[in-house]
Amino acid sequence: VDIKGAKTAAYTYGNRNPQGMTLHPVSREIIAHEHGPRGGDEINYIKAGANYGWPVITYDIQPSPISDLTHLKGMEQPEFHWTPAIGVSNITFYTGNPFKEWQNNLLVTSLKAENLYRLVIDEGKVVEEELVFSLGSRIRDIEIGPDGFIYLSLEYPGEIIQLRPIKNSIN
Repeated sequence: VDIKGAKTAAYTYGNRNPQGMTLHPVSREIIAHEHGPRGGDEINYIKAGANYGWPVITYDIQPSPISDLTHLKGMEQPEFHWTPAIGVSNITFYTGNPFKEWQNNLLVTSLKAENLYRLVIDEGKVVEEELVFSLGSRIRDIEIGPDGFIYLSLEYPGEIIQLRPIKNSIN
């Protein structure tokens, strides 16, 4: 925004290929994730006026990296990154009742890895990552239904699946 002719409406810059964006259900902060070239898929807290560094800093691992720099003064670091890339597709926070232990956890879907991940965030920091499961299909979208169940849109065979917790039975 300090460059002559730059759009004054820019909220952030240095972002690359954002795929999903959501609000933290408690802090109301904007969280987004972005594709890296072959590495460096990122989770970022989006702050007004912040520079996220692309393409000057990156965690990519292409045969010839776009940049050898991962940190530079005045540029934001990702809150979390996957290297190699998982091919992030969408994110949402879990706020339903059926999976109570996942309350306010970030759910991340992936295209390349074909996985669903759960990130536990404490005081703005990712403190735990769990691979929930691998579906064997690129996961395009994730939504939490009004019933609190998790719905995933799978690329192939082109279906929407519903996730429900397993109920323990005592006989």
